[in-house]
Amino acid sequence: MPLMSSATVTCNKLLVLVGALLLLTSWPARAQTDTVVYNLTLRQELVTKAGKTVAAMTVNGGIPGPTIRFKEGGYAVIYVRNEMDVETSVHWHGLLVPNFYDGVPYLNTPPIKPGQTQKYAFPIRQAGTYWYHSHTMLQEQSGVYGSIVIEPRQERLTYDKDLVLVLSDWTNQKPKNVLRFLKRGTEWYNIAKGTATPLNRVVARGAFGAQLNFWKQRMEGFDIADIYYDAFLVNGQPVQQYPEFRPGERVRLRIVNGSASTQFWMTFGGAQDPLLVAADGQDVVPVPHNKTFIAVAETYDFLVTVPANGQLELRAMAQDGSGTTSAYLGTGPVLAAAVLPRPDKIGLMQQMAQMKMRMGAPALKFRPNHVDAQQMKENWGMQMDMPGLAGKMGGMKMGGHNMGADKPMAGMDMSGGGQKMDGMKMNDQPAQSNPKSDMAGAQQMAGMNMPADTAHAGHQMPVKGMKTNTAKPMAGMDMFAEYNYDYLRAPQKTAYADTVPVREILLNLTGNMQRYIWSMNGVPLSSADKIPIRSNQLTRITYNNLTMMHHPMHLHGHFFRVVNKNGEYSPLKHTVNVPPMQQVTIEVLGTEPGDWFLHCHILYHMMGGMARIASYDTPRDPRLKGYPVSQLLAETNRYYTWGRLDAASHMSSLNLTSSDLRNQFNLSVEYGWNRNLETEATYERYLYDYLRVFGGVNVESTRRRAAPAPNEQGPGRMMTETSTTAVAGLRFLTPYLFSLDARIDNKLRPRLSLGREIMIFPRLLAFGYYEFQADFGWVNQLENNRSFSKEVVWNTGLEYMLSRNFSLMGSYDNRFGGGGGLSVRF
Repeated sequence: MPLMSSATVTCNKLLVLVGALLLLTSWPARAQTDTVVYNLTLRQELVTKAGKTVAAMTVNGGIPGPTIRFKEGGYAVIYVRNEMDVETSVHWHGLLVPNFYDGVPYLNTPPIKPGQTQKYAFPIRQAGTYWYHSHTMLQEQSGVYGSIVIEPRQERLTYDKDLVLVLSDWTNQKPKNVLRFLKRGTEWYNIAKGTATPLNRVVARGAFGAQLNFWKQRMEGFDIADIYYDAFLVNGQPVQQYPEFRPGERVRLRIVNGSASTQFWMTFGGAQDPLLVAADGQDVVPVPHNKTFIAVAETYDFLVTVPANGQLELRAMAQDGSGTTSAYLGTGPVLAAAVLPRPDKIGLMQQMAQMKMRMGAPALKFRPNHVDAQQMKENWGMQMDMPGLAGKMGGMKMGGHNMGADKPMAGMDMSGGGQKMDGMKMNDQPAQSNPKSDMAGAQQMAGMNMPADTAHAGHQMPVKGMKTNTAKPMAGMDMFAEYNYDYLRAPQKTAYADTVPVREILLNLTGNMQRYIWSMNGVPLSSADKIPIRSNQLTRITYNNLTMMHHPMHLHGHFFRVVNKNGEYSPLKHTVNVPPMQQVTIEVLGTEPGDWFLHCHILYHMMGGMARIASYDTPRDPRLKGYPVSQLLAETNRYYTWGRLDAASHMSSLNLTSSDLRNQFNLSVEYGWNRNLETEATYERYLYDYLRVFGGVNVESTRRRAAPAPNEQGPGRMMTETSTTAVAGLRFLTPYLFSLDARIDNKLRPRLSLGREIMIFPRLLAFGYYEFQADFGWVNQLENNRSFSKEVVWNTGLEYMLSRNFSLMGSYDNRFGGGGGLSVRF
């Protein structure tokens, strides 16, 4: 072998060095070209969205914030600057990000303090339509939200343009006052929306028996949505026009429900049904689909063709029919979307009453550390005995499906969690669609009325190898049949390998409308244990809804299978709607270590306690030192304070209440025309939803005329007697919604009282109160050596609600007589 000269060796070394330098300098340049940088600035500003200028929170000066766009496989760098006077946060909803950048303050990301800028940096592991929003208190309702679009490495669909449409709800109230108002319990929001069901309408419909059934189970009536909104918006406005889209253009509509608490029914105008192509950012087998329910936090992508002869309307109606918002594509005459009627709440109540059902599962268990989720499921919900049905669904027996038992797909790697995720192996090709026939055979929708809560065959989820029970459903059993995901089919198999270990978890969704507390298995977040998730283990979660409300459940940091009739091709989602009194099963593969938030995405339900921490039990990031997770838990267990002042001609009263989940302080003052004054201050401890113990002090100041002295002429002098007693007892919300107070004072005088209020006509409420106190002379000697005396107090009256804060009232009290005046709520 010939020897190389020293000059040759030196030359080779130089070439290697130069090559290494070129490689090192070229890599950052290539990485930089794949990096997209955004700067988001959060400010407090005055905005006008619904006829009134109010304080709000903006992202880069707008509501919603800007759409931020990335490319699958690229890298995101986002700087979020907080120019507000309160701390904030941003969560990247649906994105698979490192745990530290998920954006839930105090859980996995530090809060952004006023004046601070926080950097988020993460690889883009997916494609699709997503969104971002604040995860601090109620800031999302104030305007901190926007959309995310991630282009795929290789587009499989053909379209000319895309358009992001962010649906949202808007209130001119401060969000914290909305939640405070919900906590006090009132029918005003339903009155304002025109969705209240007063007794006169119930009786006129022949539904009094159904109403009694609901009252017996401590429910006022059928409820769909909690809050009155001043407007519903699409991209920040009640109506949006997009004349720039030309006839014949194929447009991808990327629809995001960025509402705080409103679910929508969407309908589309035009001669052809839109083609649904993606859900929650994940591709689905394209399917023509017009009337579509979009829950809070979900996203759907549709392909539409701009008509040659007019504007195509997308119409989104709030689920309870209380309002709409519309977007129009194109120019010319409007090709109207279907107008859906309001849901029939009284009819729905009648259907529910026909079922064998036990409603009112506790949202606040007596022993939160002793939870038997399966027993709770058996005790509450729909109890139906039908031939051939063996398992319960939301308490409803629905065919005995093991809804996660479809045959798994061997070798499935879900590290990416979704469509074309890193490391995901898919052995099926996407279903091909014919562009010419994507919308063929669709029905003309303009001017057509479609029922908003149409019923058909049942919310069943068959799995491979199991037959769907085809028995005729009982009355009312099909009332939520439209709320399912059977029309969503994944393009590839999503089932997991047989060898993957499985852990089953049952989460009963529970709530209390009177106190506006929401929980899982009767335990709010502040008292709940973490949900364990293990790496490379399949966690099969069954959400069993024991409430009358829909709950869109979101798991951060993951995509999960929503098991439906498509079995091995069940779709992948990040948010799943669970209809009332039904259950939905999801499957999550443990691939994303850390602590992640799992919660109902109705903002006020989350803040009411319907949330959990899903944990891989991994060490906490040291960068979170000084940000204890207890801060997050405390957000759902804050004190809310409210009051009421009644000023009438015969008597006046003041009531103040301050309450968190289990503790409540009350102050009541009552003053009569005869100058008699009674004041009571009590502390209550809720043992569970309807029962609390209390103790306090009662002070009565009574004016009476004394008997004249022997040497006095005329009537005796007016004297004021003050009596102070300690009181203790129980307060209980009985079936049929009577408020019962059973107490005894330090003079050993027992007292029972009962009160009730009923809306008899729109805005008009009737109320009554009865109190009986006995004195057996066990402590103080009674007058004239009697062995027993009693005191009876009763009153009754009417209240007419003028607005959220004011009412006219008239009443008769057996102590003070009759009169009228004004009530003020604050």
